[in-house]
Amino acid sequence: MAGIYLHIPFCKQACSYCNFHFSTSLQLKDQLLQALVLEMALQKSYLGTLPIETLYIGGGSPSLLSSEELLRLFAAIEKYFPHQDLKEVTLEANPDDLSVKYLKELKNTPINRLSIGIQSFREQDLRLMNRAHTAEEADYALKAAQDAGFDNLSIDLIYGTPGLTNETWVEHIRKVVGLGIPHLSSYALTVEPKTALAHQIAKGKTPAPSNRQAAEQMMLLIQTLNEAQFDHYEISNFALPGRHALHNTNYWKSIPYLGLGPSAHSYNGHSRQWNVAHNPQYINSLLSAKTLAFEYEVLSEKDQLNEYLMTSLRTMWGCDLAYIQKKFGSETAQEIRKKAEVPIRQGTLVEQKNHLMLTTSGKLRADAIAADFFSI
Repeated sequence: MAGIYLHIPFCKQACSYCNFHFSTSLQLKDQLLQALVLEMALQKSYLGTLPIETLYIGGGSPSLLSSEELLRLFAAIEKYFPHQDLKEVTLEANPDDLSVKYLKELKNTPINRLSIGIQSFREQDLRLMNRAHTAEEADYALKAAQDAGFDNLSIDLIYGTPGLTNETWVEHIRKVVGLGIPHLSSYALTVEPKTALAHQIAKGKTPAPSNRQAAEQMMLLIQTLNEAQFDHYEISNFALPGRHALHNTNYWKSIPYLGLGPSAHSYNGHSRQWNVAHNPQYINSLLSAKTLAFEYEVLSEKDQLNEYLMTSLRTMWGCDLAYIQKKFGSETAQEIRKKAEVPIRQGTLVEQKNHLMLTTSGKLRADAIAADFFSI
């Protein structure tokens, strides 16, 4: 199995916290869509004959594309990637784009899942983040999507924003449950370098996020969704049983995928490549020179092990010591089990049925715990 990711690098306006690759100018949109199709032709053999099971259209704000533009992309994918057994086709969407008319049009495309960037139900948070939608539009978009027949919905929420109380945060989580949303991705507000938020904090215009507040609200998130019978299947992702995101789960399970568009990454099991994060350069290389501007690295055995440790420990399935023994050798598996003794004693890691898994408190230190294994 394999997946395809399409990066649509356009937004109406820049969110204050975002450091993804995007542009607020739509001037090059038509040329970029042409370039995407050319990239498909060049990359059609990247996944070999692996069946394509998932397709994810992200960004940016891909809901800025019309249904006609989306259908042209789907037609090109069908042409160049005939080995399809699509189970999940996701479109990232902003609430302000989801009109009743647009949702009806999306139902006539292969899209069967929407990932809606709510981020917060609180107006103050949305203003701080410089989101293009309002809290009222967030509520409307969710109900309109459900009324249009989209029951496979995911939403994003951000916690740890200045002024967001624990009580209000729990209300947000319970609202998701009450609306019958089957999937939630949730992240702490992070201050990335060179973003508008970083500048505002440096100038004293906005208070810096509190690590203590973020930790408390992550624990409340886990507790509240656990009570609602959601699986905490990845550090930042929660779903009702059977409603896990297939595409992203495949990332964490090291399933090959092809990334299309500027800044998109691809992985085939032994190497990784990433496209240039520059719209004009991406477009010109494809439209003028018929070549793809990208960088490439072959993953050493150590790289592959570290990557497996980092991704598997983030999931509810954990790190499979039998898999490590088979792929990397008995000695490596024994070293990892030995190194796991410290976090197990500290209560941040457990071993169950030959799998190492983070405890609830360990999830606050996921990256640090994984990094402790990297010296092996």
